[in-house]
Amino acid sequence: MIRVAIGQDSHRFEPDGSDKKLILGGVVIEGCPGLSGNSDADVVLHALTNAVSGITCVNILGEEADRMCRQGVTDSRAYLKAAMGRMEKGSRILHVSISIEALRPRLSPHIERIRTSLAELLGIDRGSIGITATTGEGLSEFGKGTGIFCTVILTMEVPE
Repeated sequence: MIRVAIGQDSHRFEPDGSDKKLILGGVVIEGCPGLSGNSDADVVLHALTNAVSGITCVNILGEEADRMCRQGVTDSRAYLKAAMGRMEKGSRILHVSISIEALRPRLSPHIERIRTSLAELLGIDRGSIGITATTGEGLSEFGKGTGIFCTVILTMEVPE
């Protein structure tokens, strides 16, 4: 059986001059402040974690991630792994489509590194991960540069 889920997340930037690193899809992006949040605030991994939760029907971001944060786990890769641990045995991720809205940083130079990082985390081929980026013509707060918004559509095969 094929299931499809959507996940989304958004975070504001830390103030300019903050020491927090910007991390997207598990990749450190230099030259831009990090995103505000208790964790590393990786909007790509958070949106992906929410999409996995949409298929497993077990929310990870919220109580479980908050508990992990209190225990010092702020790497969003751990939240994604927790969500994937709830996948039914024999499930297989078929495709991931990611859309990122942000004025800054310019994302096109980083997309291939993010795809590689995600492929390793998900255990799938890079060719099964599509990433697009837009400024949204500056119509939203993200397109005006106050933060980053990410939407993920996940397609997964699950046992019947």
